Amino acid sequence: MDSILIIAGENSGEKYGANLVHQFKKLHPDFAFFGIGGKNMAAEGVELLFSIHDLSVIGGIEVFTHLPRIKKIFNRINKEIKRRSPKASVLIDSPDFNLRLANKLKKQNVPVLYYVSPTVWAWRKGRLKTIKKTVEKMMLIFPFEEKTYEESGIPAVYVGHPLKEKVRASFTREEFMKKYGLSPQKKIISLLPGSRKNELKYHMPVLPEALHRIQSEWDAHFILLLAESLDENLISDYLPLFPDKLTVLTENHYEAMAASDLVLSACGTANLETALLGTPLVVFYRLSPLTYSFVRLLSKINNFSIVNILSGKRIVPELIQRDFNPENVFQEAKKILESEKTRSEMIDHFKKIKKILGEKIASQNAAQELHAIISGDSP
Repeated sequence: MDSILIIAGENSGEKYGANLVHQFKKLHPDFAFFGIGGKNMAAEGVELLFSIHDLSVIGGIEVFTHLPRIKKIFNRINKEIKRRSPKASVLIDSPDFNLRLANKLKKQNVPVLYYVSPTVWAWRKGRLKTIKKTVEKMMLIFPFEEKTYEESGIPAVYVGHPLKEKVRASFTREEFMKKYGLSPQKKIISLLPGSRKNELKYHMPVLPEALHRIQSEWDAHFILLLAESLDENLISDYLPLFPDKLTVLTENHYEAMAASDLVLSACGTANLETALLGTPLVVFYRLSPLTYSFVRLLSKINNFSIVNILSGKRIVPELIQRDFNPENVFQEAKKILESEKTRSEMIDHFKKIKKILGEKIASQNAAQELHAIISGDSP
């Protein structure tokens, strides 16, 4: 049976990969997929050699502590490529791992489709040289990225953003409140501390005091949305520090975010999800000081959240490194919760972001690009 390698090292990319596989199998039901992913890709029949948990590290300095494990994974994948001779490969995000693998695939004449571009427009632009040498085509999820690849002479196409086809609440705010026994009179604030262990390590210690400050001003209920890539045991030590009015959810995340008066979120995919759901947002992020210094040295951007990057200006507050502290979280939350004008202006900007992303269906377009590679129709 003909096979395709697919690699996703993060929670969001794994979902994108699952949707791609689903759409591609409508065109080629006889193909088998193997690689790295999670439960969504497994549900689509992908043979998982490793889990996304095995690649889920932040990057920068933190990567060095995981190098032996990552090297073992890399060598096993490379061995399977040689053994199975896949017709093509789909590499999703995770550039530290995937760009190195792309070089191996190129040497073995396996075409590489790269889904979700590294942030070469923000930092490490030198990666474009590697991409040009090893990648057959880039499948982009932000329209502004096309210019960068066109200028570099790299085949690329904006397929649409995968979140546009999946981010929606399946029931109303009233139904959500009833399901979880919450009072409609309370302020609802959702927390997304991150989808990696290291993100919890840096974010969870700051949040309890911030929430106590917020609760001292408003009768609020807090909902901690735990990423499916994380185990609830990872937050058990922190929970006694939080206000009593806290619910931990491992499901119905979009419903919680849509029902909330405010979302407090780590930088990442959740920022765009929140914007697409139209809920006001405060963004935070903290890294090790050494990693942060490294990032700032190489980066060319003033904003970290993709919501602000897409808008071309800061429309949601960003609390980064030392700025991420309980007092600042409280003050930014207060500005939003007390001002209807601030809330409505933010929501208006979110509507503009939806228009920027357009109406393309990413999973279908990505599947068509893979079909073109398999069929030899890709330029």
